[in-house]
Amino acid sequence: MRYDISGTTMQTVSIDLNPGEHLYSQTATMAWMSDGIRMDTHTGGGLFAGLRRAVSGGGLFITEFIADTSGHLAFAPRFPGQIVPVKLGLGQSLICRKETFLCAEMSVTLDIAFQQRLGAGFFAGEGFVMQRVTGPGTVFLDLSGEVVEKTLLPGERLHVHAGHIGMQEPTIDIDIKMMRGFRNILFGGEGLFLATLTGPGKIWLQSMPIINLAEEIARYLPSGEGGGRSSGSGAGGMLGAGAVGGLLGSILGGD
Repeated sequence: MRYDISGTTMQTVSIDLNPGEHLYSQTATMAWMSDGIRMDTHTGGGLFAGLRRAVSGGGLFITEFIADTSGHLAFAPRFPGQIVPVKLGLGQSLICRKETFLCAEMSVTLDIAFQQRLGAGFFAGEGFVMQRVTGPGTVFLDLSGEVVEKTLLPGERLHVHAGHIGMQEPTIDIDIKMMRGFRNILFGGEGLFLATLTGPGKIWLQSMPIINLAEEIARYLPSGEGGGRSSGSGAGGMLGAGAVGGLLGSILGGD
């Protein structure tokens, strides 16, 4: 298997497979493929395995891609961001946000991971259930915006707005910490709690959480007289589409 990641804010990963090689992805992520590739959609280990993936933010089904002859296929994420390839060793794992998994070799296991701390699950913004990928094999993960990698030493802490946590090694401990300062809480706009990451281990931070993008787009959508969203038809719908298009254009560097 050979791969190439191209693009800046809307990346794609192109993968060349030799005869007999295969990989799998979440459904609806394949962008294009050549004649030599065959698709097979299934639960990836039975109904229970599919349900576990669904709980972690994935889908009930996966799509397997098998190379009957030498072939080429490409995957594209749904949001602006960066594709991160990781080669995992036997038994090596990463803990990821929901919907981070893009595709992987068949030897990589996609499963659920649970927050160990009650407070972190309630307040850190991640929820109790996350995704866990386990090697051996290469996995491609999709993070939002630009990606910053940091390695924390034993006992070293980093306070992070929870939406900016992309993925981390299992040795990283996640807890919550209340924001200091009355004015910071009321007027700082960062929320009441911050996630506290404690080393040792590596973390991948993302610069643009999807929830932030959604909130910015929502500000430009027109509202009806009753305060509701526009249905998207008529002049109001065109105005909303134009505003969203202009906002996305400015985010993605368009004119």
